[in-house]
Amino acid sequence: MREVLIVQNAASGGPRRVGDWLAEDGLDLEVVRPFDGDELPARLGGRALVVLGGGYLPSDDARAPWLPATRELVREAIDDGRPYLGICLGGQMLAEVAGGLVKADAGEPENGSTPITLRPEAAADPLFHDLPGVVTAIEHHKDAVVELPEGAVWLARTEACPYQAFRVGAAAWGVQFHPEVTPERILEWDDRGFDLADLHRRALLDEPAAVAVWREVTRRFAGVARMS
Repeated sequence: MREVLIVQNAASGGPRRVGDWLAEDGLDLEVVRPFDGDELPARLGGRALVVLGGGYLPSDDARAPWLPATRELVREAIDDGRPYLGICLGGQMLAEVAGGLVKADAGEPENGSTPITLRPEAAADPLFHDLPGVVTAIEHHKDAVVELPEGAVWLARTEACPYQAFRVGAAAWGVQFHPEVTPERILEWDDRGFDLADLHRRALLDEPAAVAVWREVTRRFAGVARMS
């Protein structure tokens, strides 16, 4: 039995180092690429679920017709208490499925390595406890969660995008940023009026501390997945 199902929503949006880290921690992964014709399973079958980013809103079904089936898997994870990690689009999808609100072009876009402030609630969280008060991660978004689901635990914030990390229930996490992405990914972005070389340089400076933080968070998620 594969222990983690990973839904990849874009050709450029693979699990990258988060997938490598989960495998290093002994988990068996199945990566499904529905944009490329892979069929999503109807049920998780007891597995943990990771949903990655992509250039869509969580209900952008006309452009990404596999999203309804993905939302059903997210709903199953929430209802059954299966471990879930949603990254960017995946985090927004968790918020929306659980009753929160996501908006397009919400607030100021964030791009490149970004300081993220942990909230006091993070101290008791299974993934985010005992991390530095400010961590960095690479961001690349303009859509955002603008209202958390009722009962969600708010874990991290930035000024431009308050809901950077949150938890729904005991074992479902959503993040707006990209812990799986290395600075080299920045150089592959389209130039939309910002200096990619400068963003890359700054991300390289932040990379050693970022790797230490997100490797530990991924290790903790793997532990939750193994115990579930």
